Amino acid sequence: MEKTPSGTSVGVEDPYAHVDRCDHCTDEGRCRFAVEQGDRDPEFANARSREDFRCPVVCEVQSTSGDRAGSGATREARLDEEGLTGPWDWADCPHFRRRNRDRECERCGLEEHRMAHDDERPLLEEHHLSYREGDSPAEPGAMSERDPQTTGDGAGNGPSHEITVFLCRWCHAKVHDSWASVDDDVNPDPEAVAERERRRSREQAELGFQSAAERYDE
Repeated sequence: MEKTPSGTSVGVEDPYAHVDRCDHCTDEGRCRFAVEQGDRDPEFANARSREDFRCPVVCEVQSTSGDRAGSGATREARLDEEGLTGPWDWADCPHFRRRNRDRECERCGLEEHRMAHDDERPLLEEHHLSYREGDSPAEPGAMSERDPQTTGDGAGNGPSHEITVFLCRWCHAKVHDSWASVDDDVNPDPEAVAERERRRSREQAELGFQSAAERYDE
């Protein structure tokens, strides 16, 4: 199981199994990184430009003869319609990043409930499944095998891609205690449910209508 830099478990065997898309990938399957930040890696950006900035994980670019091609492509894949059809895996891309925005616990499904103008500790916390090791990208290209320096091998060469999910505070503690998995099929902890309902009750009470006469009588 993957480990944090301090040696505790992150609760998954394969962080990439929890990825639906890269943060840089648009709905049309194009690489936003190459378009907007291409100066950080001109070689990578130029390669994507030759393929109309199509993501090599999402889109399988084909020429009129049916071969994969960079120019003269006739087929445009959409991420939400065709899924992952390209020759790369997420782990192959030197600029891949996935930070989960779903406001619920990845393990038990507990939903966040924040109180306005309140500094109470959130119910959910960001949990790293893998960690970015630096800003030096690997050589771009379609790799047939995952590079240990890119994906991590559990022996000091940690993942260079940042992948995060949200866990509730209770699941977060259990995962880092090394005995719980993010993939466990569990219900929210009773204490977590009680805290969420307490916040809901407070919110409903604050939204309740009270006339000026009632407030004056009190």
